[in-house]
Amino acid sequence: METPLPAKPCPKIDPVSRGFWENCHRGILSVQRCEECGNTHYPGTPVCPACLSSRQSWAPVSGRGTLVSWVRFHQAYWDSFRADLPYLVCLVRLQEGPLMLSNFAGEAPDDPPIGSAVEVAFDKVDDELTLPKFRLTS
Repeated sequence: METPLPAKPCPKIDPVSRGFWENCHRGILSVQRCEECGNTHYPGTPVCPACLSSRQSWAPVSGRGTLVSWVRFHQAYWDSFRADLPYLVCLVRLQEGPLMLSNFAGEAPDDPPIGSAVEVAFDKVDDELTLPKFRLTS
């Protein structure tokens, strides 16, 4: 009898990140926007990295971007990812500027070309959590 794998770790939803995760649940990708200087950044922070204002909000973005880099994991650093091996993690520069680290949606491409256009796809994990992932568009 095979031992069931433990559940995958889930992101900790706190007051700073709550708006991001609520938007993902609604199928909206967002980045944090400073109400003082307009700086957009991800992940969210308690204060703006540009001007240190605490007036932050989550602004919807297009969900489109460019593949900057990717890596194929052959080792499971958490037992719960063992069945997914090998899996790809991607780094995407959103059209609006910020970088986002994620996974590919669905079946990952074998050798995704750096510079490829990507768009967000949402993966509903459960009633509480929806993850943004990316798929190639070109």
